[in-house]
Amino acid sequence: MNKILIIDDEEKIRTLLSRIIGLEGFEVFQASDLKNAKKRLEVSEIDVVISDVKLPDGSGVAFSKIIKDQFPALEVILLTAYGNIPDGVQAIKNGAFDYITKGDDNNKIIPLVYKALEKSALNKRVLQLEKQLDNKHSFDNVIGKSKPIRFAIDSAKKVAVTDATVLLNGETGTGKEVFAQAIHNASNRARFGFVAVNCSAFSKELLENELFGHKAGAFTGAMKDSKGIFEEANNGTVFLDEIGEMPLDLQAKLLRVLESGEFLKVGDSKPTKVNVRIIAATNRDLQTEIEKGNFREDLFYRINIFNIILPSLRDRTADIPELAQYFLIKFSQKIGKKIRSIADDYLEILKKHPWKGNIRELRNIIERSVILEETNILSIDSLPFDLQQTSLADNTNKTLSAFSMAGAEKIHIQKTLNYTKGNKAEAARLLEIGIATLYRKIDEYRIS
Repeated sequence: MNKILIIDDEEKIRTLLSRIIGLEGFEVFQASDLKNAKKRLEVSEIDVVISDVKLPDGSGVAFSKIIKDQFPALEVILLTAYGNIPDGVQAIKNGAFDYITKGDDNNKIIPLVYKALEKSALNKRVLQLEKQLDNKHSFDNVIGKSKPIRFAIDSAKKVAVTDATVLLNGETGTGKEVFAQAIHNASNRARFGFVAVNCSAFSKELLENELFGHKAGAFTGAMKDSKGIFEEANNGTVFLDEIGEMPLDLQAKLLRVLESGEFLKVGDSKPTKVNVRIIAATNRDLQTEIEKGNFREDLFYRINIFNIILPSLRDRTADIPELAQYFLIKFSQKIGKKIRSIADDYLEILKKHPWKGNIRELRNIIERSVILEETNILSIDSLPFDLQQTSLADNTNKTLSAFSMAGAEKIHIQKTLNYTKGNKAEAARLLEIGIATLYRKIDEYRIS
């Protein structure tokens, strides 16, 4: 049930409005002054406040700003006996939903309350989505309890509350952008923009325009001024992924931003001033790139103020079961399947895999398995063929020589059974042997 709070020092008006609004099925509360109104707001989840402008202990116009600051989803309707334009303008600036004159309110109030409730419901939805987004991009969303990842998280939390430039080092797929977003969300710049750009995704000219923007007439087709990422993210954070791919002359412009907070737009002669925090990331050894002449040494020392190394997945194999379970639940819900667990032998294969693509590769494999799996548990049969072969080779090496005829036969029979999804009659047909022979060889080679 929606809750309405009426604030007015005149009891007759409060009672009348309460009766009118209560007949619509709303729960109505009353307060004769701001002091009592504050108490009610603290204990009840009010959706709409209807307040007089002139109250014994303050102004309803000023109070509307206090309400909106503390309860952003709530909407405020202000009533006044003597309407004037300055008060009305200030009320709207303070976040009031509407400002009406008493006397007109009996006809207008119910439609207005319904409109205010619609806006309040929308506000709550937006706040909920923002909260989900914040949670999604928080350190709590970084999965893993192994020492390497906990050390990286603890380091990132410490630097997040500062304005220091951060360099994230790690292989592709280790979650550098996840960390960058979490650092931003834990900083005092969180209410401003976070803008990410992959420096390897653009040519030199396009990257310069993407980062710094341009003035009208700077090149053919530049009909008007355009803001770049640095200007768009003013007071926020810019994440420069794959910074090792940035051309040398753009590195010089970036160095100027770091040193003075200024840059020149393409085609401009007047510098633009910005206040941004830079988080950079690379999978390259920048010291080696400096020696090769591909990266500026002075820029390296400006971005390497605080270095965080993100561990590869093969260096944190203890986290694989938790990560796999997270992706399993995510993709099961997305695809609409009821797969809730993972077979032990499936997990053992994951732990032995080299994971050149790191978490991104694991994510893709789990998604593929969820699509293919026909039971309620992820099994080896849903793994890519090359991972299944790893399992077969491991099992064979334990009992048979990889070069023996028996070892080769066992692998071939297991491949065929995987292909037929365990259908032994079909496997026997493809192998061109009798079903009894197949069963005998399954027992002999202990094929599961």
